[in-house]
Amino acid sequence: MKTVRYTVTDPVGIHARPAGNLVREIKNFESDATISANGKTVDAKKLMMVMTLGVKQGQEIELSFTGPDEDKAAEAVSAYMKDNL
Repeated sequence: MKTVRYTVTDPVGIHARPAGNLVREIKNFESDATISANGKTVDAKKLMMVMTLGVKQGQEIELSFTGPDEDKAAEAVSAYMKDNL
């Protein structure tokens, strides 16, 4: 398992459009992925589940990847978050 932590810097947090883009990025990988925030953990490949987390600016999220391409997934998603969230 590979885990990435990130503090959201986007002023509006992870709302609909950024959540959709994040899920799309994660779906590029075969590995299973979860996202944790606000005491909840959800499937990171399901848009509605990610949106239920209600992540705001300044909150830390944790993404966990398990599978054959977990290292590549963690690296790519981490870079995506730094550039976009």
